[in-house]
Amino acid sequence: MTIGCEQVVCWLEGMARILEDNRDFLVELDAAIGDADHGINMDRGFKAVVRRLPDLRGQDIGTVFETVGMTLVSTVGGAAGPLYGTFFLRMGAEGGSRVEVAAQDFACMLQAAVEGVMERGKARPGDKTMVDALVPAVAAFSSRIAEDEELREALAAAAAGAESGMKATIAMQARKGRASYLGERSIGHQDPGATSVFLIFKAMSECRLSDDQGST
Repeated sequence: MTIGCEQVVCWLEGMARILEDNRDFLVELDAAIGDADHGINMDRGFKAVVRRLPDLRGQDIGTVFETVGMTLVSTVGGAAGPLYGTFFLRMGAEGGSRVEVAAQDFACMLQAAVEGVMERGKARPGDKTMVDALVPAVAAFSSRIAEDEELREALAAAAAGAESGMKATIAMQARKGRASYLGERSIGHQDPGATSVFLIFKAMSECRLSDDQGST
């Protein structure tokens, strides 16, 4: 069970589509506790990523993810740019120059990415940030892969973990970012960053490669 460039490109295309479809929803969530621009920023960033995809096909895993990270850093505004940029840059660094990686190695890439986001944002689970969706998503993925489940099932579990973490942010009081300035008034609102994390893992779980592209 390996993951190559075509699989990653499929994921990235799916991410761009789902973030475009949910742009207004993310803006609405962010309007309640942030700057009302998260959906706009994420849509813009992943559209820029898609424009880079023709140059990335056939590249090694590290190059693909590092290019995505740098693109997001340069095009996504607010805190999301550095945080999502760090996520993909760490994945690229962990992936290295390999053309394909085993699912177990991809789990390690995801874990390195989560640790990078937590370091960059100084956030932990319970702070009402994207970390609250990332941590359970990656934990679920890693657990399923360790049990030798298929990639598709592991990604579905990751999406479910992200969704659970996302919904849990509704009851939390924000401790990081602009939302933290609201204090108790941030309670009752779903975190937009956790929501975009869920959407990204959902897109990954729904990606299907055509027969001529290969299969994981």
